[in-house]
Amino acid sequence: MLPLLKIQIEFGNNIVKSFVIQPQEFNLRRIRKSADALRFCTVNRKRKMRYFFYNSNYVIIVRMVMREFNEKLELTNKGGLSFFFVGVGGAFSKKYFQNNLLIIKGNEHILVDCGTLCPLSLTTFNANITDIKTFLITHSHADHAGGLEEAALMNMYVTRRRPKMIITDEYKKKLWENTIKGGCSIRGEDNMPKYMKFDDYFEQIRPVKIEGMPRPMHEINIGTINLKLFRTKHLFLSTDTWENSFYSVGLIIDDRIVFTGDTKTDFELIDWLVTKYNPEVIFHDCQLGKNAVHAWYQELKVFPQDIKKRIYLCHYGDKDPEHENEIKTDGFAGIAKRGVYYDF
Repeated sequence: MLPLLKIQIEFGNNIVKSFVIQPQEFNLRRIRKSADALRFCTVNRKRKMRYFFYNSNYVIIVRMVMREFNEKLELTNKGGLSFFFVGVGGAFSKKYFQNNLLIIKGNEHILVDCGTLCPLSLTTFNANITDIKTFLITHSHADHAGGLEEAALMNMYVTRRRPKMIITDEYKKKLWENTIKGGCSIRGEDNMPKYMKFDDYFEQIRPVKIEGMPRPMHEINIGTINLKLFRTKHLFLSTDTWENSFYSVGLIIDDRIVFTGDTKTDFELIDWLVTKYNPEVIFHDCQLGKNAVHAWYQELKVFPQDIKKRIYLCHYGDKDPEHENEIKTDGFAGIAKRGVYYDF
């Protein structure tokens, strides 16, 4: 399949038209007619895919290029920022696997979450869990961390290397004790320590805490990829606040793209992220049915159109894509797709 361009024609904060075309079909004259725009004015070189017109408030935006997987998973590229969803489904999805994401830029890549089905899902793209250089785990549910034991053991006994993991000291202890330790703490060979530790399997990369933020935030650079990790409200220990929530994080990538990770609907967080970073795209956790620990579609519909038009829904159920047309009609950008490169 050829690359696809996501086109949005906007008037103020409203989407006039949204469609997907192949690059060879990109014709400004034709698209201008769709917007009833007048005469082409200029191209903003700083944001080269944004076009403005005289005597009109219409803006045509090419938000990203979408490419389908072809033969073998690309873990490097020419330097642009790319996303690739290894899976987009919820915890119990069988059709769309689990919501695990690859971030790719230049010679670096990061696998965000490694659920129980992630190693299997990678093989459908002619890749293996041992191909992954760097991991980042958002929280300890099985659909996000259940594949780590396989990743640890395969690297220890097959590739004989330690992949990197972006993780704070606080969460490192919890992840090891509650998730990985059970199957990895006993040595597999006589020349190894009797009891193995986290650092025997993974090289810890510590993000640095950013001070002065409304909730805990850490930052790390992997090559030219900038990541900011922020706390989310997912699984509550008592009251409905991030302070009383089980550890879970979302991400801001290169100050451009938001990946919420697992979260309940959090208007305060999204409003703050949009105000401070003005992200181009938001990949947002969502369940169409009401859910105690995930964002609910009916609540997300309340967001203003300027925010909804940036949101691609992910972490959905196996039947949810049947409602994709309705989701777009409600003003959302759409749903995230497994096996597609999102090039920004």
